[in-house]
Amino acid sequence: MINPVLEYVFEIRATIDADLHIGRGPEERLSFTPISGGTVAGPRLNGEVLPGGGDWAVERHGTAQLEARYLIRADDGAVIDILNRGYFRATPDVLARMERGENVPEDEPGLYFRTAPVFQTDAPQHRWLAEHQFIGLARDEDGQVCIRVYLVA
Repeated sequence: MINPVLEYVFEIRATIDADLHIGRGPEERLSFTPISGGTVAGPRLNGEVLPGGGDWAVERHGTAQLEARYLIRADDGAVIDILNRGYFRATPDVLARMERGENVPEDEPGLYFRTAPVFQTDAPQHRWLAEHQFIGLARDEDGQVCIRVYLVA
């Protein structure tokens, strides 16, 4: 049996606009959160989050299933597509702190905010992104969604 090894590769800091309530029914809520920019920085990738993407969330019984799609432009000019799926759940206390603008770390008890990003690009120098599995540990910080991205080895 092998145990996975995680290698920290970069952090995405996505600036978001106010979410838009779309609706659904009494047991779930569908919303969309526009992504208006941001940065990517780390040992294996640096660049910017391009405006125009967004995150769809379906919340059922206190857990939001997330699906974000947006673009990154690496410092070398290559454009990278990202589809980032995950889950968000917070206790009422942690959620209240986040809504007050308090920075809550990703390892805070009562917060579960995890993603599984998938990347696409034909840039040879970034093919490693399209050929590996990744996980993200996410948090809200200073009005941005911050995702520490790890390569699963």
